[in-house]
Amino acid sequence: MPALGRLLALLAVVAMVPTLAAAQVGPASQHEISVRELQRPNVLVVLRHASAPGVGDPPGFRLADCATQRNLDARGREQAARLGTSWKAAGFRPTQVWSSAWCRCQDTARLIGLGPVQVQPLLNSFFGADAPRRDAQVAQLSRLIDGLDPRGGPYLMVTHQVVISALTGHGADSGGGVAIELPQGGTARRMRVLPAAGVD
Repeated sequence: MPALGRLLALLAVVAMVPTLAAAQVGPASQHEISVRELQRPNVLVVLRHASAPGVGDPPGFRLADCATQRNLDARGREQAARLGTSWKAAGFRPTQVWSSAWCRCQDTARLIGLGPVQVQPLLNSFFGADAPRRDAQVAQLSRLIDGLDPRGGPYLMVTHQVVISALTGHGADSGGGVAIELPQGGTARRMRVLPAAGVD
């Protein structure tokens, strides 16, 4: 039956689509960076803040008042502390630690405990902002990253999901992110997924 044959062929193609997409993009595990590799001087870790339940911030929140913002919960505080412990054990010692001005990002960076935290406004959230503002901020952040000395790191930036996605094209769970390997000797910039830190 020709009609049935065409239907079966169509179903076979549809069934293959996820496999083809996976082959083009590659499973995340193939692009993950190991914790031990973070100690390289040309590595920049762009981390999403630890667990802070909710989306966005309450209406009328103020950056100068943590009580008006969405903040880390107990799991997030434990997650950040464990992340710091595991990174220290792996030899990751960032020469600079930058954070968004949001309290959940600064708290994550401080609880990780790998050095003084400097607020960098280019890491601030633009959740709900218009495209021109978002694009301008990401372009400036990208230029800042391009200017980092690949021999002077490693570096750590703590920011938000929207910033990581716009900058790298990768999503990030709380406590996870992307490691950017800064170019050395003419090599291209490479991005690899940094899995989220778990909490038992």
